[in-house]
Amino acid sequence: MILSVSRRTDIPAFYSEWFFNRLKEGFVYVRNPMYPKQVSRIELNTKSIDCIVFWTKDPKEMLLKLDELSEYEFYFHFTLNPYGKNIETNLPRFEDRIQTFIDLSDRIGKERVIWRYDPIILTNEIGVQYHVEMFDKIANILKNHTTSVVISILDNYQKIRKRMNTVENRNITSSEIESIAISLKKTSDMYGLKITSCAEDIDLSPYGINPGKCIDDQLISKLLGQEIKIQKDKNQRGVCGCVESIEIGAYNTCLHNCKYCYANFDEDTVSDRNQQHNVDSPFLFGGMHDDDKITERKFKIYKSESHQISLF
Repeated sequence: MILSVSRRTDIPAFYSEWFFNRLKEGFVYVRNPMYPKQVSRIELNTKSIDCIVFWTKDPKEMLLKLDELSEYEFYFHFTLNPYGKNIETNLPRFEDRIQTFIDLSDRIGKERVIWRYDPIILTNEIGVQYHVEMFDKIANILKNHTTSVVISILDNYQKIRKRMNTVENRNITSSEIESIAISLKKTSDMYGLKITSCAEDIDLSPYGINPGKCIDDQLISKLLGQEIKIQKDKNQRGVCGCVESIEIGAYNTCLHNCKYCYANFDEDTVSDRNQQHNVDSPFLFGGMHDDDKITERKFKIYKSESHQISLF
């Protein structure tokens, strides 16, 4: 299986000790967010996991523990945006996150660290030119520490509108999208970075930016050293190109509290669930209830038995 860690929260930033404990224990419990009484027991070991995909904005806490992943294939999506505390509320300093990106790349290889410039937001203070200049600045710094960048335009979900209104977010016009796309593509090419879009309803291919796959079967095949075939993930939106994966995160648990985040929609719940977190628990937060129904999660193994850990 491909393990997603995690679209729903930042496990590397806040729950890495728990994650490594789960690997040692060999399983994790995950509640169905739609039907909380349904609990999946997911097997975690080198035989069941083909590849781990991490999603994070600050994996600094994991850097000293990466040796514990030596028997696994993995790569990181690292979101690095040029926003201030009014939008990305609880992130470390931008300069510190840049350094963490570089340190991570130096440890595991630039092919395994994907830069996410995501989402692109326009406000009364942040315009097209700001993105043009900041994207160029970051790309210049990261050009030797990654091979690819993923972008997206902010999706104006109902659950984030109230939070985004506090920063005077506004809709992006078609001409602004064109200007941003042309500029970011030109900059990416100049620094040798492959640029793709993430789950975009807007077609950016006329500007040379094709839809990408955050959970990417081609990259996973390269990591495994063998071609594997994985179906598109039917649980994601139609415009999402990701292949199948199993998610172990939970909504309303990320302490970054970014204004645009669809995975957090109640700060009081975030605080409460974080207080319920126990690094030794099989659950990310809370525990077992008497009426929980536990089901062993079925999964597919894609790598061959003769697979050996491959390096770029």
